[in-house]
Amino acid sequence: MHLDVVKLRAFYYRTKLGRIVQRALREEITKLWPDVKGQTVAGFGFAAPMLRPFLKTARRVICFMPGPQGVMAWPEGKDNHSVLTSETMWPVATGHIDRLIVLHGLETSANSDALLDEIWRVLGPGGRVLFIVPNRSGLWARRDATPFGYGRPYSLMQLEAQLQKHQFLTERHIAALYAIPSHRPLGLRIAQMLEGFSLKIAMPFAAGVVMVEATKQVYAPTHSGLGAKVRRPLEALGGIAKPASKPVSGRSSRKSKI
Repeated sequence: MHLDVVKLRAFYYRTKLGRIVQRALREEITKLWPDVKGQTVAGFGFAAPMLRPFLKTARRVICFMPGPQGVMAWPEGKDNHSVLTSETMWPVATGHIDRLIVLHGLETSANSDALLDEIWRVLGPGGRVLFIVPNRSGLWARRDATPFGYGRPYSLMQLEAQLQKHQFLTERHIAALYAIPSHRPLGLRIAQMLEGFSLKIAMPFAAGVVMVEATKQVYAPTHSGLGAKVRRPLEALGGIAKPASKPVSGRSSRKSKI
């Protein structure tokens, strides 16, 4: 079940912990995708906070928000880039998106299989999708004080297995968000301190989210040429390869008479 857009906006834009989450995730995303010039970048779920760095450089930025969640105008005070859409029928042509961020979209979806099929459809050749989901073994998935405490959390193996089932190829994965999911002042100070340390190698299981970058697999057709066979092929040049059926009368016959 999707969270209401009002609660999501309040967490990310009205709380200090939400701003810490924004900063931590944006840092990882911009490392993965440092250059999106001339590309179409989109988000699904509540990915608006992660799309802001691409507004200046991307050719187009679109924020798809599912109907059960609701929609808000984004970015505030500027031309709107957000669209209210069905989970499984997005108003975009096939192969149109170059980069896609899915945040608070997959783990709360009522039909994750159909959603993944739709994501596969909209990605273009060479397109990449970044899934950000709650880490099953992390603290964030065990507390409902943040949006990461709702829906189905994933382990890395679970997420990769589901993506492979829908013809996605995992390219990279990252463990992120080591802050403590607490709105209390002491917890916030500890959160800011922990986000400054690199714990990805020592304690990947303690991360709040799993981030998986994937591309879609497109298999080449197994057959070649036309399926129909020509029953009576033309024999326009057949006589060249065949000997003449009768001897040609001419100089040789006159010589025999002399």
